[in-house]
Amino acid sequence: MEAALYLIPVTLGETSIEQVLPSYNHEVIMGIRHFVVENIRSARRFLRQTDKAFPIDESTFFEMGKHADEKLFSQYLQPLREGKPVGVISEAGCPAVADPGADIVKIAQREGLRVVPLVGPSSMIMAVMASGLNGQSFAFNGYLPVNPNDCAKKLKMLESRAWTEGQTQLFIETPYRNQKMFQTLLSCLRPQTRLCIAAGITTQDEYIRTLHISEWKQKSLPDLSKIPAIFLINK
Repeated sequence: MEAALYLIPVTLGETSIEQVLPSYNHEVIMGIRHFVVENIRSARRFLRQTDKAFPIDESTFFEMGKHADEKLFSQYLQPLREGKPVGVISEAGCPAVADPGADIVKIAQREGLRVVPLVGPSSMIMAVMASGLNGQSFAFNGYLPVNPNDCAKKLKMLESRAWTEGQTQLFIETPYRNQKMFQTLLSCLRPQTRLCIAAGITTQDEYIRTLHISEWKQKSLPDLSKIPAIFLINK
């Protein structure tokens, strides 16, 4: 198997692997024994789900999560420098997109090591696809400020950009704060602004709906307190 840094997508929730990942990914995964992962436990579970026969005990895992030491990231690529394939596995979706895997890829690119992105679900791209908002120009803004005043200020700035440039603005929130974010959006944005809420994409809890703010004010939002959601706005 060719030595490269393989970016391995995982499911976005309790979804079957067969539903969202191509069989080619299985072939690649079975040829790798060194992994850089956001969480070792969930990565091992994913590999077992991919193939019950995967040799977990013969594999090496390097952690890149919240408490990992970034100074060690370069060492994680030593197997690749020695001609062995290395896989990167995130907690959900595509690695290196709003994910610490980007720091690993940056090192590989800097050293001219081959990077191979595999096909898999991206909640951001799928949300744009299903929103009906501008898919020619969009921006992901991550988490907005927690402070209410700062959050409102940021939302108005993003809304202004959406209206002046026509650029769809995406952002996320911690699930237990989804309802609060929804109420903030209703109070801060123009009645004519369109808002898409895309939650639980590819799962049984999937909910994707786009309405004007004035229309959202007439509706109640489903309970999304435990479901990852993406918010999108545009004119």
